[in-house]
Amino acid sequence: MNRFFLGFVITGMLFLTSCAKKTTLFEGDGKMEEFSPIEVKYDYLNAKAKIVIEEESGKITRGTLSVRAKKDSVLWFTMSPGMGMEAIRGLFTQEKIQIRDRVGRDDVNLTYLEFERLYGLKLSLELFQNVIWANIPYPVSYEDRLVRVGKKFELTQVRNNVRYFTKVETSHGKVSEFSSNSLDDRGSVLASFPKFQDINSQPFPSEVLFKIAFQLPEGSQNTRIHVNWTSIDPNSGPLSFPFRF
Repeated sequence: MNRFFLGFVITGMLFLTSCAKKTTLFEGDGKMEEFSPIEVKYDYLNAKAKIVIEEESGKITRGTLSVRAKKDSVLWFTMSPGMGMEAIRGLFTQEKIQIRDRVGRDDVNLTYLEFERLYGLKLSLELFQNVIWANIPYPVSYEDRLVRVGKKFELTQVRNNVRYFTKVETSHGKVSEFSSNSLDDRGSVLASFPKFQDINSQPFPSEVLFKIAFQLPEGSQNTRIHVNWTSIDPNSGPLSFPFRF
């Protein structure tokens, strides 16, 4: 699997139906005294974004991204470098990751466990959903560490040999910073959410910066990905998720 492709896959098909001409920033009431983070609500979602991928070698790739989702069931995406040409199409379900790479022919048909063994990153559909939309990675339990520091809550969680550290803003109840590190140091993901947009009175990320470290046969690799969501529709009717190898 080439570096560009893996970096793109890890961001969750990044990191939306009509093109938004103007972004309305989300402003919370700043009154989250108790820890009650906001999780965006949708059944079906349709979205578009612009992405810029910077590889460790210095290579920069720009493209557009289309995402469709059925909550807790399917995450589907296509990515195009321009001129209407589809480069990659993917389907993420509860069971596995399936990718059709029309350019590099690096197709993927793996369970999440198989993906972890190959690349050192533990993924799941739930984690993809939460990281893309700036939710906390997992519900809070008694074993987690939660503290308030100024205008942020800091949450530390360990699940399945991965440590997750999340900062949640009291002003709007969404994640502003996220990191995950495997306890064996094989892979890590960092995300920063500087701005949120108001979509039907819900806070969705406006832009996101991802930093990803992962394993390839030739050694560890690092990738930076900037995602700029251009449109988001969380009220789409039933959507189709066309995919085949």
